[in-house]
Amino acid sequence: MSAVAHDADPAWQRAVRTQFPIITAHPELAYLDSAATSQKPQAVLDAVLTYLTSSNANAGRGTYPWANRTTEAIARARDRVKEFLGDPEPERSAVHFTSGTTEGLRTVARDWLTEHLTDGDEILVPFADHRANLDPWLEARDLLAARGTEVHIRALPYQETSGDYDHRALRSVVGPRTRFVAATHVHHVYGGDMNVHRLRAAVGPEVPICLDAAQSVGHLPLRVGDPALDVDFVVFSGHKAFALPGTGAVWARNTRGPLLRPAGWQGTPNTAGLVSLLAALDWLDAVGVDRVSAHVASLAVRLTDRLRRLDAYEILGCPAGLAADSALPAAQRRHGIVTFRHREIPSDDLGFILFSHGFMVRADSHCQAGADEKDGSVRVSLHVYNTGEEIDRLLTVLASLG
Repeated sequence: MSAVAHDADPAWQRAVRTQFPIITAHPELAYLDSAATSQKPQAVLDAVLTYLTSSNANAGRGTYPWANRTTEAIARARDRVKEFLGDPEPERSAVHFTSGTTEGLRTVARDWLTEHLTDGDEILVPFADHRANLDPWLEARDLLAARGTEVHIRALPYQETSGDYDHRALRSVVGPRTRFVAATHVHHVYGGDMNVHRLRAAVGPEVPICLDAAQSVGHLPLRVGDPALDVDFVVFSGHKAFALPGTGAVWARNTRGPLLRPAGWQGTPNTAGLVSLLAALDWLDAVGVDRVSAHVASLAVRLTDRLRRLDAYEILGCPAGLAADSALPAAQRRHGIVTFRHREIPSDDLGFILFSHGFMVRADSHCQAGADEKDGSVRVSLHVYNTGEEIDRLLTVLASLG
């Protein structure tokens, strides 16, 4: 059995769990929807309260101490994102703050990609990932078409067995007019590591790659200085990494294509949200993203190994990617998301049943591009505050419905 199947240090996990007031205040409930948004540790809440009660002001506008401290906090948050991502050239790169991943991807599409393409160019995008990583590129194509510039969108190929991108088939899709690739780091429904490190070799050294990291930042280590992760944009939601809602960021390497310069007057930033993001990244470094990732992987294995023995359930994606006895390399494993269907009970009904037993899960089509209502399923998405006991209780309820 793989080491990933064993629980992380239980004393460490208990100490971390107690730092989430909403979790400890409701011991009868199990929050299993962290892929939608994470809960917030006390350190983040304290940082926001301190800011709002001591130096709340607008950034970049006033010269009095509160305004100056706010401006400095935003600058620190920008530098902190670069540091957290392991940026090897922070003096060259850029960080633009957004409301989340969706707005971040649209920023890249509208303000950068449309200035990068000419008539006859091609872009490669995922047609089976989150809609947020498809619709902005379609929108960019339509904006260019309105200007008289025709660009072509081609679909990233997927491997049927593992569910990640088919880098071998991708070589036949890439052509001399390929100018851009949009990809996802961890799939929001199947939890699969999409093996984006293989994309660079397939598309060549000059094509910019934009990475949707909504389900990886704050969940597992992501270091843009790693030569295997040679991407040009990393876009993520702060609210899925323990910060407040309405926070997100676009990191741009600024080495391929034009520099990222978001268009238009930027207005007032989400100052409290960015203070929370700064605190969240500090908190993650303190607890250790490696330890968070190991704990979540342990829980996912625990759930998958027993769930796949229940004949009443179908696990979506590649079950081998989360199995304790998986022969897949660690880099190909799934991360903290287990999605399934009951063979007879509709998924929305199953979601209501689970909540009646104290489990908060997502039960719908999960904003997946190309999916519709009939493709609904139940998604369990885990984080550091979840426990093995919660997984065991969930499995007991699921087994009773078989």
